[in-house]
Amino acid sequence: MKISQKGLYALQAMMMLARRYSQGAIRIRDIAYEENLPEKFLELILLELKNARMVESVRGAKGGYALRRPPAEIYLSEIIRLVDGPLAPFGDAEQLKSLIDKDPDHRTLYQVFLDVRDAAAHILEHTTLADLLNPTTGSGKTAKRRRNNKKKTQKSASVLPMVVGGTDTRE
Repeated sequence: MKISQKGLYALQAMMMLARRYSQGAIRIRDIAYEENLPEKFLELILLELKNARMVESVRGAKGGYALRRPPAEIYLSEIIRLVDGPLAPFGDAEQLKSLIDKDPDHRTLYQVFLDVRDAAAHILEHTTLADLLNPTTGSGKTAKRRRNNKKKTQKSASVLPMVVGGTDTRE
């Protein structure tokens, strides 16, 4: 999967707005400065996010942009699809299913591509901005997966030296 520079900027801006969600509207200049993003390009991105009703703009001296929904209700997949289009790294699911049916010699290859596409989409569809802000305490599956992977790594680390050493101490 490839995310464009525009998509990356949109994700960074949305994360910043999520971090400062309780503070109200944030000026474009402040978002651009804090995230080190080009201000003019950011204006276009925020306008697109506004038209998609993900952010709202506030006019006036205290104006700027703010998330329209809480960070826990905004999924990465929504942002990426809006800015970059479909999530599929190897074409859309229907196209891959068609290739699986039509090309028996390469069926298993296309099935792997479909599995990769589905896994990537699943992660992005189940990860919210709130999950990114609180990766170890977040309520999403991403935090749980990281905690489980950490436990597996710790268990493996305690067994690995005995296996690597190659000597049997059970004599």
